[in-house]
Amino acid sequence: QVQLVESGGGLVQAGGSLRVSCAASGGTFSSYGMGWFRLAPGKEGEFVSTINWSGDSTLYADSVKGRFTISRDNAKNTVYLQMNSLKPEDTAVYYCAGSTVRVGGPRATSYRYWGQGTQVTVSS
Repeated sequence: QVQLVESGGGLVQAGGSLRVSCAASGGTFSSYGMGWFRLAPGKEGEFVSTINWSGDSTLYADSVKGRFTISRDNAKNTVYLQMNSLKPEDTAVYYCAGSTVRVGGPRATSYRYWGQGTQVTVSS
């Protein structure tokens, strides 16, 4: 019933910026903790960031802290990931995920709903 659709991925040079978005439908968006995960070539899935139901608490992986910002607009049923100072190692498919509770956390197993992913490629 719940659907998450990511958008905004693309190709960017190192040092550039992208904002990926995740639009939710079919559920009570404001009740969900939301997260971003990524899957890079040759690597296991990696936690990127999460935000609680109200948007007043966030968590970031050390690898992106200070460069990425997660936010949400519950009125628009959308969560965002602003990615600045991108590095080639940020190249991955980025997945939006939604929890059934108000706090998702960094574990992929905590999330019930997943988007289709959006490709982010950072060139050197």
